[in-house]
Amino acid sequence: MPEKILIVDDEREIADLLEVYLKNENYSVSTFYSALSALKYAFSNEFDLAVLDVMLPDMSGFDLCRKIREKYNCPIIMLTAKTDETDKITGLTLGADDYITKPFRPLEVVARVKAQLRRYKKYNSGGNDYVMMCSGLALNAETHECTLDDKPLALTPTEFEILRILLENRGSAVSSESLFHQIWKDEYYSKSSNTITVHIRHLREKMNDVSENPRFIKTIWGVGYKIEKQ
Repeated sequence: MPEKILIVDDEREIADLLEVYLKNENYSVSTFYSALSALKYAFSNEFDLAVLDVMLPDMSGFDLCRKIREKYNCPIIMLTAKTDETDKITGLTLGADDYITKPFRPLEVVARVKAQLRRYKKYNSGGNDYVMMCSGLALNAETHECTLDDKPLALTPTEFEILRILLENRGSAVSSESLFHQIWKDEYYSKSSNTITVHIRHLREKMNDVSENPRFIKTIWGVGYKIEKQ
């Protein structure tokens, strides 16, 4: 069955253009021009990825992202007309996996959608058959499940991948650039390093991991991040 894409953008020309391009790639696309209509759909239908505009007339795209994230762990890509770094960081903090600044080329969006879906399918395909353990933290790369002290952690695909990479490299520092390239393999390292920083912060919040005295993710200043061997 074709993968299902949710598009929400009140600029009809943009939304309809994206729909055409994605349907040409054999995706099933549901397009909405308001947040409330999309939210109603989202809570009664399944989908594999969402593309959300930040500026919507009836609800902020950030709020829509947060509400969708309460139910789904699928990838979310934010569309923003702002170049302000704070705007982008806000989306990532609320659970978005990627962002694209307007104006953009439709083929760029298609490429980002494909990249996010590849990662998402990889994590849920049972490609690895082991569980990584670390001081009460358990990450199952086969079932895409993560628990901390036997309590489930609801991680986005990007958060899961960052944690998996750090656990696989326990005892060694992993640079932000290395994390970026391992996650977004088909993109240049053109985004701000804040992209990784925000995901790390979000991970720490979910894990109750204090950055000043971390139980798990340690910042190696000028290098990147590390989880110590325990």
